[in-house]
Amino acid sequence: MAKAKTAKEEPLEKQLWKAADTLRKNIDAAEYKHVVLGLIFLKYISDAFEELYLRLKKDAGSGADPEDKDEYKAENVFFVPIEARWSYLVAKAMQPNIGTQVDAAMDAIEKENLSLKGVLPKVYARQNLDPTSLGALINLVSNIALGDAKARSADVLGHVFEYFLGEFALAEGKQGGQFYTPRSIVELLVKMLEPYKGRVFDPCCGSGGMFVQSEKFVQQHQGRINDISIYGQESNQTTWRLAKMNLAIRGIDSSQVKWNNEGSFLNDAHKDLRADYIIANPPFNVSDWSGEQLRGDGRWKYGTPPPGNANFAWLQHFAYHLSPSGLAGVVLAKGALTSKTSGEGDIRKALIEDGNLMDCIVNLPAKLFLNTQIPAALWFMNRARKNGQHPRKDQILFIDARNLGHLINRRTRELSVEDIQKIADTYHHWRNPSGTYEDIKGFCCSAPIERVKQLDYVLTPGRYVGLPDEEDDFNFAERFTALKAEFEAQLTEEAVLNKAIAENLAKIQL
Repeated sequence: MAKAKTAKEEPLEKQLWKAADTLRKNIDAAEYKHVVLGLIFLKYISDAFEELYLRLKKDAGSGADPEDKDEYKAENVFFVPIEARWSYLVAKAMQPNIGTQVDAAMDAIEKENLSLKGVLPKVYARQNLDPTSLGALINLVSNIALGDAKARSADVLGHVFEYFLGEFALAEGKQGGQFYTPRSIVELLVKMLEPYKGRVFDPCCGSGGMFVQSEKFVQQHQGRINDISIYGQESNQTTWRLAKMNLAIRGIDSSQVKWNNEGSFLNDAHKDLRADYIIANPPFNVSDWSGEQLRGDGRWKYGTPPPGNANFAWLQHFAYHLSPSGLAGVVLAKGALTSKTSGEGDIRKALIEDGNLMDCIVNLPAKLFLNTQIPAALWFMNRARKNGQHPRKDQILFIDARNLGHLINRRTRELSVEDIQKIADTYHHWRNPSGTYEDIKGFCCSAPIERVKQLDYVLTPGRYVGLPDEEDDFNFAERFTALKAEFEAQLTEEAVLNKAIAENLAKIQL
């Protein structure tokens, strides 16, 4: 008897995404994400509340009061009033006014929890959101982490929230990339910086992915999450709201994640902060960053950035906010590695020579980003170099990772776990005085600053790592024969196709 094949079940988050996406109908992904993510967040805080509520109710004889807001504040749990509790909304999910009731629930939660004021979406009573679809969506979200304890619920809901952020970014395309940095890039930055303890800062924080990944890193390495504190800033209020929810669902204190529509250059919300780690993905090549208004700003220690491009303003903003032993890992357009226009080459030279800040450059593969096809690189700056606390303070590590990664669809590439580990290990071995670092042609090179000076302070990794050694067993004749066969097969397929088209056209004409 033949053994029946069992299809591999899709992960929960993928099943939920497919189901939620079918309910979207005529709503744009940019608008719909607030509908879905808002419900996931509501489910999370209600789960956490209900668990503590039942515990307090059980201990009522000992003086515990399940309706006392201070009981929840003491446990770092949001207080959820009756009309906003998930069980209440589920019971009314299929009523025609469910949208109005969800909006009222969001309002009620904000009134009871000042840290959420102005954060939660009130978009559920809009005419383009069909009440039946909304009710079905509420029932769908009910399947996430149902009946689990708070820790498990937060983990599952947080994972689904993060997954949905990525899927909505993909669905939105170019616009989606403005609030979301692809996970593999965030994981690479965090794995290279290793933010175990201290102040973590992102002055263009988007939906908060850098902070979430930092928290995950600490937990994965048996650290204490309370040993890191986060500071952030975001100029887009809608994106800031996503960040606040993304962090709250993880139980991360977001009180120092600030919003103002002027942005970090004009209105620095953390002027006095000196961070131990800066992790950021600022927008590339921004031309309208108010540079003319900031000509004499104290942050421009290494040169005044051109008003037509913010790349070197961002680099100096990061440098300004680093502690004496601070590390920064940031994403920038690849053009900043070589540009000499409007004094950018002089600023780059000063960052290398006067500041001795540049630690490592990683050339990234193409197609990693959702919102731009501009080639990008990672820049790592290290204050410890200037203070003499670095074993290679007279060298810069160059890594060319352009050949790493794999396509997840025709337009988008991501780095694998092995790719991330390979790059991070190379950096850590290089920084470790007793490490096993070695130059690898075509991949990595530890170049003396004198060599960088000879190349006019150009920081393109390809200039330093060179080309990989050719394999000794490469058979040119064999490869040529294989390519010729592939080409001839393709010509044959095209000939057959053209013949079929011609025959069909002849039939139509008859």
